[in-house]
Amino acid sequence: MATLLLIMIYLAFISLGIPDSLLGVAWPVMQSDFGQPLETAGFLYMIIAAGTILSSLASGWLNDRIGTGKVTLISVILTAAALLGFSYAPSLYWLIICAVPLGLGAGAIDAALNNYVALHYKSHHMSWLHCFWGVGASIGPIMISYFIANKGSWRDGYFTIAFLQLGLACLLLLTLPLWSKVSRKKQMEAEAGRTESLPDERAYGVKPLKIKGVKFALLSFFFYCGVESTLGLWGSSYLVGSKGISAAVAAQWVSFFYGGITLGRLITGFITFRVSNEKLIRSGQITAIIGIVLFILPLPVYMSLAGFILAGLGLAPIYPCMIHETPIRFGKKHSQSIIGYQMAVAYTGTTFLPPLLGILASHTTIGIFPYFALAYMIAMLLGSEKVNRMMRIRPQKLVEKEH
Repeated sequence: MATLLLIMIYLAFISLGIPDSLLGVAWPVMQSDFGQPLETAGFLYMIIAAGTILSSLASGWLNDRIGTGKVTLISVILTAAALLGFSYAPSLYWLIICAVPLGLGAGAIDAALNNYVALHYKSHHMSWLHCFWGVGASIGPIMISYFIANKGSWRDGYFTIAFLQLGLACLLLLTLPLWSKVSRKKQMEAEAGRTESLPDERAYGVKPLKIKGVKFALLSFFFYCGVESTLGLWGSSYLVGSKGISAAVAAQWVSFFYGGITLGRLITGFITFRVSNEKLIRSGQITAIIGIVLFILPLPVYMSLAGFILAGLGLAPIYPCMIHETPIRFGKKHSQSIIGYQMAVAYTGTTFLPPLLGILASHTTIGIFPYFALAYMIAMLLGSEKVNRMMRIRPQKLVEKEH
């Protein structure tokens, strides 16, 4: 029963990843069809991001009232409807309207599934969950490029993906009773195996944002997604503009960056059996910093290329491990709300930090790219270590209070 539900969660996360990469791939063709300038894609992206942030913030409220299973089902239906709307959109205004449910669906399902897995499954499942997001993000461009190349239409690609999402919605509807059954079973197992320990509800009666360490955890998520999206968006421009390599080669090596994240999360799932989340987060941050430093040092070009792969491998365990640590760090009572806040802050970092670098680079040089990426990584590391210190101090204080 729990295995079947886990398969459904993995499928849902693949479906979450697919739409994330569609707009960028399809826009060169969509742009000419709608007669819009290049920057319109950025405007649509910001509308989608705004919807994602809003639904992430509301995820705790939604989950308390209708449950994770129904939130997931409704989110997939919203996403399918939005993609179907894109495929039939006669004008830019329809794209703007459809961008709203696309963002709302993405944020709600992201926060809900992350919290559910963090509460009911082991750390390796969290790493593999985000690996499957990478699978979905890789499938999207392949499908759109196939329909553009062979059918001459990006609309057919959106239409097909919309129906795949509707198929998933049907499966989720059939398996809806599993969510509550697995939750009850996991809770009973946890209570049966519980030993005398510190109370989980240590933050009972305290608002989530008032819990010690939460704000620094949010800071870590902000800079994590900021650096990941910055490397992905501007990495190719940096390799071309500062390292003098061709655009085709640069694009290939940046794709290896995403490949490093996906492969790294697959491998991390096995490493979690022996290594704690805290150690994986710290070692991933240090590895990513080393990869970025390779951009800065006056080394041969191939070392900068290797730096992208190393940065991807380093970033791989950070996000899923930080999510999985949330109920452990801050208690299960507030985990859904806090994970919703983390998702919202993460998307905020994705939305604003890369454009900030782009604006500054346009007035200076793309050579500032690695220094900003390094600054983001150091800020994330400092925020993460501050949370770790707070978590080590808190149990000791609680023990002293009990005695």
